[in-house]
Amino acid sequence: MQRSARWGTLLACALWLAWAPGAATAQSGLVSREEALAAVYPGATTASERVFLTDGQVERIEALSRTDGVSRIYARYVARRNGTVVGRAYVDTHVVRTKRESLLVSLEADGRVRRIDVTAFLEPPDYLPSETWRRQYFEQSLGDDLEVRRLIRPIAGATLTTLAVNAAVRRVLAMDRVLQEDASGQGVLP
Repeated sequence: MQRSARWGTLLACALWLAWAPGAATAQSGLVSREEALAAVYPGATTASERVFLTDGQVERIEALSRTDGVSRIYARYVARRNGTVVGRAYVDTHVVRTKRESLLVSLEADGRVRRIDVTAFLEPPDYLPSETWRRQYFEQSLGDDLEVRRLIRPIAGATLTTLAVNAAVRRVLAMDRVLQEDASGQGVLP
C-alpha cells in the first residue's frame, strides 16, 4: 500500500510540474515575451506593433547589418514611462542549423542593446546561448567590431548559434537605426 501511495505521489508531482504555469520555460531557460519585457523595462507600458518594411528599408538594413534575408515583417514593442520612450524591443526569428530560434532583442532609447532574451529555441539544448554569453552584447551599438571573434567571443561547439545570434542582433540594430532615421526624416545611411 505504501509503495502505490509513493508512486501516486510521484505521478502527481510529475503531472503538476508538467502542467504548472511556466514549467516548460523554466525547465528550458526560456522566457515569454511578456516576462522579458516586464523585466527589461520595469514600470513601463509596452505597446506592440507590426513593422512592415519597404524595399528600400530592407536594402538599407541588409547593407548596414551585412546580413541577407531580412524579413519584411517584424514584431516591435515600444516601452514608455511617463510618456517618454525608454526603449524598443524587436523579435527576430531565424534558423540556426535546421530549426528555429526566436530572440527578443531589447534596446535602450538611444539604440544600444539592453538585453537579449531567447523566447524559442528548437535546436538541441546544448546549443542554447547562455545568458552570460548574451551579456557580451549589452550596451553595444552597431559597428564593425560587433562581430564574432572581435568583440563577441564564440561558443565552443556552437558556432552556428553564435553566428545566428550575431546576425540577428546586427539586423535588429540596423533595423532600429533605419526606422529611427526614417521617423526623424533623415533616411540616409551614415
